[in-house]
Amino acid sequence: MAAKIRKGDRVAVISGAHKGKQGEVIQVLPKENRAIVHGVAVATHHTKPAGMGKPGGLERREAAVDLSNLALLDPKTDKPARVGFRVLEDGRKVRVARATGNLFES
Repeated sequence: MAAKIRKGDRVAVISGAHKGKQGEVIQVLPKENRAIVHGVAVATHHTKPAGMGKPGGLERREAAVDLSNLALLDPKTDKPARVGFRVLEDGRKVRVARATGNLFES
Protein backbone atom coordinates (compact mmCIF):
# COMPACT_ATOMS: atom_id res chain seq x y z
CA MET A 1 0.00 0.00 0.00
CA ALA A 2 1.35 3.41 -0.93
CA ALA A 3 1.80 5.95 1.84
CA LYS A 4 -0.32 9.10 1.69
CA ILE A 5 2.08 11.11 3.88
CA ARG A 6 5.82 10.95 3.22
CA LYS A 7 8.98 12.61 4.47
CA GLY A 8 9.31 16.15 3.08
CA ASP A 9 5.56 16.71 2.58
CA ARG A 10 3.92 19.91 3.82
CA VAL A 11 1.06 19.03 6.14
CA ALA A 12 -1.52 20.73 8.36
CA VAL A 13 -2.76 19.50 11.72
CA ILE A 14 -6.53 19.10 11.41
CA SER A 15 -7.40 18.00 14.95
CA GLY A 16 -5.97 17.78 18.43
CA ALA A 17 -4.06 20.20 20.64
CA HIS A 18 -2.02 21.59 17.72
CA LYS A 19 -4.92 22.11 15.30
CA GLY A 20 -4.19 24.73 12.64
CA LYS A 21 -0.40 24.46 12.69
CA GLN A 22 1.49 23.63 9.50
CA GLY A 23 4.94 22.21 8.88
CA GLU A 24 7.15 19.83 6.93
CA VAL A 25 7.29 16.13 7.77
CA ILE A 26 10.72 15.28 9.18
CA GLN A 27 10.14 11.57 9.74
CA VAL A 28 7.30 9.06 9.30
CA LEU A 29 6.92 6.18 11.77
CA PRO A 30 4.62 3.76 9.88
CA LYS A 31 4.60 1.00 12.52
CA GLU A 32 3.39 3.50 15.12
CA ASN A 33 1.10 5.30 12.63
CA ARG A 34 2.75 8.61 13.56
CA ALA A 35 4.86 11.36 12.01
CA ILE A 36 7.25 14.01 13.31
CA VAL A 37 6.43 17.45 11.89
CA HIS A 38 8.81 20.44 12.06
CA GLY A 39 7.49 23.07 14.49
CA VAL A 40 4.48 21.04 15.65
CA ALA A 41 4.10 19.37 19.09
CA VAL A 42 7.39 20.76 20.39
CA ALA A 43 8.23 19.22 23.78
CA THR A 44 10.92 20.20 26.27
CA HIS A 45 13.29 17.42 27.40
CA HIS A 46 15.76 17.63 30.28
CA THR A 47 19.16 16.25 29.25
CA LYS A 48 22.18 15.31 31.32
CA PRO A 49 25.67 16.47 30.37
CA ALA A 50 27.24 13.91 28.01
CA GLY A 51 30.94 14.66 28.43
CA MET A 52 33.15 17.10 26.63
CA GLY A 53 31.30 19.70 24.61
CA LYS A 54 27.83 18.32 25.38
CA PRO A 55 26.31 20.40 28.16
CA GLY A 56 23.08 19.36 29.79
CA GLY A 57 20.00 21.49 30.05
CA LEU A 58 16.68 21.92 28.35
CA GLU A 59 16.32 20.68 24.79
CA ARG A 60 13.27 21.36 22.63
CA ARG A 61 12.29 18.60 20.18
CA GLU A 62 9.26 17.76 18.10
CA ALA A 63 7.07 14.93 19.38
CA ALA A 64 5.26 12.49 17.09
CA VAL A 65 1.74 13.31 15.88
CA ASP A 66 -0.79 10.66 14.85
CA LEU A 67 -1.23 10.41 11.06
CA SER A 68 -5.02 10.65 11.41
CA ASN A 69 -4.56 14.21 12.73
CA LEU A 70 -2.60 15.32 9.64
CA ALA A 71 -3.71 16.36 6.16
CA LEU A 72 -1.50 17.04 3.15
CA LEU A 73 -1.55 20.62 1.89
CA ASP A 74 -2.69 21.02 -1.71
CA PRO A 75 0.34 22.30 -3.66
CA LYS A 76 -1.67 24.92 -5.58
CA THR A 77 -4.23 26.17 -3.02
CA ASP A 78 -2.14 25.55 0.14
CA LYS A 79 -5.22 24.18 1.93
CA PRO A 80 -5.65 20.74 3.58
CA ALA A 81 -6.72 18.16 1.01
CA ARG A 82 -7.91 14.59 0.88
CA VAL A 83 -5.55 12.32 -1.04
CA GLY A 84 -6.25 9.83 -3.80
CA PHE A 85 -4.08 7.91 -6.23
CA ARG A 86 -3.90 7.90 -10.02
CA VAL A 87 -1.82 5.87 -12.46
CA LEU A 88 -0.32 8.05 -15.20
CA GLU A 89 0.15 7.04 -18.83
CA ASP A 90 3.82 6.21 -18.20
CA GLY A 91 2.82 3.74 -15.45
CA ARG A 92 3.74 5.85 -12.41
CA LYS A 93 1.36 5.82 -9.46
CA VAL A 94 1.02 9.36 -8.09
CA ARG A 95 -0.85 11.08 -5.28
CA VAL A 96 -3.55 13.60 -6.24
CA ALA A 97 -5.74 16.02 -4.30
CA ARG A 98 -9.28 14.69 -4.57
CA ALA A 99 -11.03 18.06 -4.70
CA THR A 100 -8.82 19.81 -7.27
CA GLY A 101 -6.99 16.95 -9.02
CA ASN A 102 -3.60 18.61 -8.41
CA LEU A 103 -0.62 16.27 -8.28
CA PHE A 104 1.58 16.12 -5.18
CA GLU A 105 5.21 16.36 -6.24
CA SER A 106 7.37 13.64 -4.72
